[in-house]
Amino acid sequence: MIDPESRYDAIIIGAGVIGCAIAFHLTKKGYKTLNVDALPAAGYGSTSSSAAVIRTYYSTLDGTAMAYEGYHEWKNWQQTLGIETHDGLAQFIETGTLVMKTAADNYQKQVLKHADALGIAYEHWTAERIVKELPGYDLACFAPAKTMDDDEFGSRSGGELTGGVFFFAGGYVDDPQIAARNLKDAAADNGANFRFNTRIVAIPTRNNRVQGVVCDTGEEISARIVINVGGPHSGKVNALLDVDPGVRIGHRPLRQEVVQIKPPETLGYSRQGLVISDNDIAVYVKPGSGGQLMIGSQNPACDPHLESDPDDFSRDLTDRALTYAYRYSQRLPELGVSQHPVGIADLYDATDDWLPIYDRSDVDGYYLAIGTSGNQFKNATVAGRLMGELIDYCEGGNDHDTVPLQFTLHHVEHTLNTATFSRRRELTKESSFSVLG
Repeated sequence: MIDPESRYDAIIIGAGVIGCAIAFHLTKKGYKTLNVDALPAAGYGSTSSSAAVIRTYYSTLDGTAMAYEGYHEWKNWQQTLGIETHDGLAQFIETGTLVMKTAADNYQKQVLKHADALGIAYEHWTAERIVKELPGYDLACFAPAKTMDDDEFGSRSGGELTGGVFFFAGGYVDDPQIAARNLKDAAADNGANFRFNTRIVAIPTRNNRVQGVVCDTGEEISARIVINVGGPHSGKVNALLDVDPGVRIGHRPLRQEVVQIKPPETLGYSRQGLVISDNDIAVYVKPGSGGQLMIGSQNPACDPHLESDPDDFSRDLTDRALTYAYRYSQRLPELGVSQHPVGIADLYDATDDWLPIYDRSDVDGYYLAIGTSGNQFKNATVAGRLMGELIDYCEGGNDHDTVPLQFTLHHVEHTLNTATFSRRRELTKESSFSVLG
């Protein structure tokens, strides 16, 4: 039997930063929502491992516009949440972001075209300016990136980087899990409900319409809308349907590692240090806790994707973490690399073109906010609002697959064609096909 009290307008599977953002925006629209998560608290899964970088450079115009919209909401986090206190809020540390100009990225020409179209401010930095701002840097070219067992690893490939692009709007959020908790608390203030330590085991349908979910306790919870925000578990969540949700573009959980290393004092790096993206050595760098550097991969071709079971994977660092550190030491020779590095190993839920799926499905009432890991933390609040409008649009009888929702941004003069994020799309040719999106 279904308990009459266990009836909701929408059940959100997942309580990471995007799941909580969806609850926040749906409750503001008057929906009675329930987030169900197998973990003990909001943001406890892959959100907690996010680098939480806030940047505005993406390979597509819509992706860039969405990120710039998100930047404005992180910059005014208290106002975004609609609360009166700063106490206990995640902090956005605005550092600016530096992107190296490389041949593989066409010297950022595509990125700058989008920035110009949207009025995103930037500066061109010469090689001399980069070395002044980042003492100890060696701007020799090393591309293409290689693994450490390659005899050519660390060998210069000829020439030097000529400069980079500095974007003023950017930085990072100091604690991604707290950010998710802030959204959860703001949603709860609007009436949202949350249930943790609970696993979904079935998503029943009738006449091609979702009916709700079945929990591992045997409890059935009724709702006409179910939203898959399961992160690395999103494929397993889709498999709980008794019909095909119609996702054409592939997505899968990929194991990722981030290494943390103490920078040399000569670099002058701190909590306010730059976020840096360097495709020549295929890494990104950001400030970490305790004065550490966090170094992650930009997923070069030499690093094969490691698909993993989200319920059974190792969180131990491997030689990949060492590889990322040594790739960065090519740029910063004074970097001391420990043979026993510390860092984070977790999973991304990534699509084949590294752009997210924000869409309905072939099943009425079943919606998707998946394939988001690696580059969508910064877009969480915008994605929450987008999903709210998408659900209103589809539940209002509109044929989103034929006439996609046009989503108007609040802070940026741009309207997103949400077909960009369709489950049925072909590979996005403009994509970087990396974590940069």
